[in-house]
Amino acid sequence: MRKLTIALAGKYQAEGIAQHLLEIANFASRLGHRVVIEPETAKIAELANYTSLTAEQIGKEANLAVVVGGDGTMLGIARQLAPYNVPLIGINQGRLGFMTDIPLHDMLKVLPAMFTGEYETEERSLLQASIQRSIRGRDESIFSALAFNDVVVSRGGMSGMVELSVSVDGRFMYNQRSDGLIVSTPTGSTAYALSANGPILHPCLAGLVLVPIAPHSLSNRPIAIPDRCKIEISIIAGRDISANFDMQSFTTLQLGDRVVIERAPMTVRFLHPVGYSYFATLRQKLHWNENPSSTSVH
Repeated sequence: MRKLTIALAGKYQAEGIAQHLLEIANFASRLGHRVVIEPETAKIAELANYTSLTAEQIGKEANLAVVVGGDGTMLGIARQLAPYNVPLIGINQGRLGFMTDIPLHDMLKVLPAMFTGEYETEERSLLQASIQRSIRGRDESIFSALAFNDVVVSRGGMSGMVELSVSVDGRFMYNQRSDGLIVSTPTGSTAYALSANGPILHPCLAGLVLVPIAPHSLSNRPIAIPDRCKIEISIIAGRDISANFDMQSFTTLQLGDRVVIERAPMTVRFLHPVGYSYFATLRQKLHWNENPSSTSVH
């Protein structure tokens, strides 16, 4: 059996996380694999016997990373490791778990086979976003970030609607008055975008979706566009406006700022157990009815 370097990551404050991570670490070590720990996760005292590596070091040395937690934990780790193309396995200790798809009670059953190369692989896209601001007559980038789920431009909780001007590939799309706008990857289409009545995009689709948040005009509907497009959102009017990236990092915006969004050059690679089905995940997480109604219609 090929010996791997396996990185472990998890939300170190989460209840019970130390036990689960230690169980995986000891199990992988007994199989002869080298186990390393992501720096934040290394704060867990029970993992002190394992080497802590930075994201860059993990990118250079690890064959794969096992992430224990919810989708929020996976979002953070995925952005860190995306530049290094480290495959990710998700163990669900959260609530929904669209990206952390392996239940805790199944992890030691499925991981051995996955460590030997028995898995299904899936590539997912990210967004690269930057904030452009005119400073002394020149456009300058004042902030940039990756997003795995979405980039959200929105108003503050105590302010009124914002007015945004949106263009795609340099072509004007619309001016929008709303609480904000979500630009989502297919992965993010089951997150905030879904709660704002956006469509679900299959992860393999090469598309993005723009979803208005509580638009003033009810005819302003979500739209899906090719992911090769460049989106520009200009701030026309409003107060207390911010741009959020996966709801984990944010920056405040001023009138005249432009949020420029395009597909990032790298992808995130997920590894799933053999037999994984995205549609089964949707049925389970969204409580879709698997079986036809027993009531006959004549």
